Parts: sequence; structure tokens; C-alpha cells
Amino acid sequence: MTRDDIHSALMAVDPADKCRRVDELAAEDAGMLADETGESPAIPVPGQPSRPLLVHPAKLPRRGLGTVEGRAALVHAIAHIEFNAINLGLDAAWRFTGMPPDFYRDWLRVAADETRHFRLLNERLGELGFAYGDFDAHNGLWEAAVKTAHDVLVRMALVPRVLEARGLDVTPGMIKRLTGAGDRETVAILEIILEEEVPHVAIGTRWFRHYCEQRGEDPDALFPHLLETYMNGGPPGPYNFPDRRRAGFAEPELDYLRARDGG
Repeated sequence: MTRDDIHSALMAVDPADKCRRVDELAAEDAGMLADETGESPAIPVPGQPSRPLLVHPAKLPRRGLGTVEGRAALVHAIAHIEFNAINLGLDAAWRFTGMPPDFYRDWLRVAADETRHFRLLNERLGELGFAYGDFDAHNGLWEAAVKTAHDVLVRMALVPRVLEARGLDVTPGMIKRLTGAGDRETVAILEIILEEEVPHVAIGTRWFRHYCEQRGEDPDALFPHLLETYMNGGPPGPYNFPDRRRAGFAEPELDYLRARDGG
């Protein structure tokens, strides 16, 4: 495995091809990447199909879950998040050189998990009579990757511990709504994703704290500072404190979020 192999997967346009490439990468030991060097130019847009059309989040219509189309739109939105998460895992493994071997193993393992999640959701879309690309989507996740491409510490703080952690916050509510709509098939998939996203966020926590220690930074103080600097304090609550705690959030970090959520 080389950095070029990861870059090829990152830039693959067809979702099935990207997933196949990730499967191949996951079958190899990524630790050897620790010895590779090279330039990591900015990637404004990774490989993605021409559909879904990417629009501003405000332009995405709100749909209820009382219709098949409404439930499919929600599944599509989550599938798009997982597709972006594949790219985020690949980008972390490709972009940052000179990291410990386990750094590369972790992020390619995450990319493989996100690939499996995407496939589950894409299959569910097919069962509902739709396909990935049938609804518009937004590009907020990758925009955050571009903003954090300059510093591995900032990336570890803000992508897994904010964007992926957001999934911990909102997925229980989606499960409840879909349960009420009688969609047990989608609920079963979301339950798998929720449980497996906890270790993904924990990986971000591990490496964020690793680089804080390496640089002599206090992670409990730095995390809120980075949220204020890059994300206007981060997304609003409510927050899933039990799962965030399982994912390694320290009590001072949770106190900061609790204060943002009004206590």
C-alpha cells in the first residue's frame, strides 16, 4: 500500500469503485505508510459522482417521515454523510505524513467501517425504490476537511470530535422518529451505525490528546478554543452526553457543551 493508492481511492468518482478500493486498502497493513513522505496539496472537492447535486443546506426541503419518499430522503441524507465520512477517513490517512503507524491503521479502519455503513444505507434506499443521487445534498462535511487540512491536531479536534460526534447526538432522535413511523429496517441500520460511531469519535479523541501532549497543550482548554475559532462554538445541543463520554470526552469538555446547551 502506498499514499498514491489512498489518493486514488479518495479521488474515485463512482461510489461502488470507491468502496471497492477501500476494501482493498483495508485488507493490507497501513502501518507502512508511516515511512512515506510527500506533498499533500489541498483538495477542494474529493472524488464524488455528479449526483447528488450539492446545494446550500437551507435549500434542502424538509420532509416528514409519513411517506416512503420522506423516509428515503432521510436515508439518503445519512448515506451522503457516510459517503463523505469515507473520504474523510481516506484524507486523514493520505494528508498527514510522518504519523505513527497506528494513526494510518485507525483511519483506514474508519474508512472501511464508513464504507460498510454506506452500503447498508444504499441497499435500504434501493428497497425504498430510490438510489444514492436521487435527492440533493450539501457539502458541509468536506468544507470542514478543507478548513482543517493544515494541522493534524485541528483535524482530530474538529472532524471526528465535532462532525462525527454530531451523529451521536442526532441519531437517537432519528431512531425514535423512524420507530414511530414503523420503519424497523432503517432503525436496525441506524442502531449499528450509532454503536460503531462511538469508537470512531474515540479515535479522534485519542489522536487529539496525543498531539496535545506532544505540543504541550491542555486538551480540555484547547478544544473549546478551537470550537470558538473555527466553528463559532460548534453545533448547538442537545448533546448525547453518555455516548460522548464513552467516546472519551473529558468532563471539562462536557461541561463546556452543557453550558452551551443551557445547563
